[in-house]
Amino acid sequence: MRLHHSLRHAFSGIIHTFAHHSNIRIHFIAGLIALTIGYILHLTHIELIIILFTITLVITAEMVNTAVESMVDLITNSYHLEAKIAKDVAAGMVLVTAILSVIVGLVIFWPHLTSIL
Repeated sequence: MRLHHSLRHAFSGIIHTFAHHSNIRIHFIAGLIALTIGYILHLTHIELIIILFTITLVITAEMVNTAVESMVDLITNSYHLEAKIAKDVAAGMVLVTAILSVIVGLVIFWPHLTSIL
Protein backbone atom coordinates (compact mmCIF):
# COMPACT_ATOMS: atom_id res chain seq x y z
CA MET A 1 0.00 0.00 0.00
CA ARG A 2 1.30 3.43 -0.87
CA LEU A 3 2.15 5.93 1.83
CA HIS A 4 -0.54 8.40 0.78
CA HIS A 5 -3.19 5.65 1.05
CA SER A 6 -1.97 4.75 4.52
CA LEU A 7 -2.01 8.38 5.58
CA ARG A 8 -5.49 8.88 4.13
CA HIS A 9 -6.79 5.87 6.11
CA ALA A 10 -5.06 7.09 9.27
CA PHE A 11 -6.54 10.59 8.97
CA SER A 12 -9.94 9.07 8.22
CA GLY A 13 -9.71 7.13 11.50
CA ILE A 14 -8.75 10.26 13.43
CA ILE A 15 -11.58 12.27 11.86
CA HIS A 16 -14.09 9.50 12.51
CA THR A 17 -13.08 9.26 16.16
CA PHE A 18 -13.35 13.02 16.70
CA ALA A 19 -16.63 13.25 14.78
CA HIS A 20 -18.43 10.37 16.48
CA HIS A 21 -16.99 10.03 19.99
CA SER A 22 -17.42 12.88 22.44
CA ASN A 23 -14.94 11.54 24.99
CA ILE A 24 -11.99 12.13 22.69
CA ARG A 25 -13.12 15.71 22.12
CA ILE A 26 -13.25 16.21 25.89
CA HIS A 27 -9.71 14.81 26.26
CA PHE A 28 -8.50 16.98 23.38
CA ILE A 29 -10.02 20.15 24.85
CA ALA A 30 -8.56 19.31 28.28
CA GLY A 31 -5.19 18.85 26.58
CA LEU A 32 -5.43 22.20 24.83
CA ILE A 33 -6.34 23.84 28.14
CA ALA A 34 -3.34 22.18 29.82
CA LEU A 35 -1.00 23.36 27.06
CA THR A 36 -2.44 26.87 27.20
CA ILE A 37 -2.00 27.04 30.97
CA GLY A 38 1.51 25.65 30.55
CA TYR A 39 2.32 28.41 28.08
CA ILE A 40 0.86 31.07 30.39
CA LEU A 41 2.85 29.69 33.35
CA HIS A 42 6.05 29.59 31.24
CA LEU A 43 6.66 25.88 31.75
CA THR A 44 10.05 24.60 30.66
CA HIS A 45 10.39 22.83 27.33
CA ILE A 46 10.76 19.51 29.13
CA GLU A 47 7.60 20.12 31.17
CA LEU A 48 5.67 21.02 28.02
CA ILE A 49 6.95 17.90 26.25
CA ILE A 50 5.87 15.75 29.20
CA ILE A 51 2.41 17.36 29.10
CA LEU A 52 2.24 16.83 25.32
CA PHE A 53 3.24 13.16 25.60
CA THR A 54 0.66 12.66 28.35
CA ILE A 55 -2.07 14.23 26.21
CA THR A 56 -1.02 12.01 23.31
CA LEU A 57 -1.15 8.93 25.54
CA VAL A 58 -4.72 9.68 26.65
CA ILE A 59 -5.92 10.42 23.10
CA THR A 60 -4.21 7.27 21.82
CA ALA A 61 -5.84 5.18 24.55
CA GLU A 62 -9.23 6.65 23.62
CA MET A 63 -8.64 5.75 19.97
CA VAL A 64 -7.64 2.18 20.87
CA ASN A 65 -10.78 1.97 23.04
CA THR A 66 -12.87 3.12 20.07
CA ALA A 67 -11.25 0.50 17.83
CA VAL A 68 -11.83 -2.29 20.37
CA GLU A 69 -15.47 -1.29 20.87
CA SER A 70 -16.03 -1.14 17.10
CA MET A 71 -14.45 -4.56 16.57
CA VAL A 72 -16.46 -6.14 19.38
CA ASP A 73 -19.66 -4.64 17.96
CA LEU A 74 -18.74 -5.95 14.51
CA ILE A 75 -18.15 -9.46 15.83
CA THR A 76 -21.30 -9.76 17.95
CA ASN A 77 -24.52 -7.96 18.73
CA SER A 78 -25.33 -10.44 21.48
CA TYR A 79 -24.16 -10.25 25.06
CA HIS A 80 -21.01 -12.25 25.65
CA LEU A 81 -18.93 -12.06 28.80
CA GLU A 82 -15.75 -11.97 26.69
CA ALA A 83 -17.08 -9.00 24.68
CA LYS A 84 -17.92 -7.18 27.91
CA ILE A 85 -14.44 -7.89 29.28
CA ALA A 86 -12.78 -6.59 26.09
CA LYS A 87 -14.81 -3.37 26.21
CA ASP A 88 -14.33 -2.93 29.96
CA VAL A 89 -10.57 -3.46 29.75
CA ALA A 90 -10.29 -0.96 26.89
CA ALA A 91 -12.34 1.57 28.85
CA GLY A 92 -10.17 0.87 31.89
CA MET A 93 -7.10 1.65 29.82
CA VAL A 94 -8.52 5.09 29.08
CA LEU A 95 -9.34 5.63 32.75
CA VAL A 96 -5.82 4.67 33.84
CA THR A 97 -4.25 7.06 31.33
CA ALA A 98 -6.67 9.85 32.30
CA ILE A 99 -5.82 9.39 35.99
CA LEU A 100 -2.12 9.41 35.09
CA SER A 101 -2.63 12.65 33.17
CA VAL A 102 -4.19 14.31 36.22
CA ILE A 103 -1.27 13.17 38.38
CA VAL A 104 1.28 14.41 35.83
CA GLY A 105 -0.61 17.71 35.60
CA LEU A 106 -0.61 18.14 39.36
CA VAL A 107 3.10 17.34 39.67
CA ILE A 108 4.02 19.79 36.92
CA PHE A 109 1.51 22.60 37.50
CA TRP A 110 1.32 22.66 41.30
CA PRO A 111 4.72 24.26 41.99
CA HIS A 112 4.08 26.93 39.37
CA LEU A 113 0.61 27.70 40.69
CA THR A 114 1.70 27.85 44.33
CA SER A 115 4.52 30.27 43.48
CA ILE A 116 1.97 32.62 41.87
CA LEU A 117 -0.42 32.42 44.82
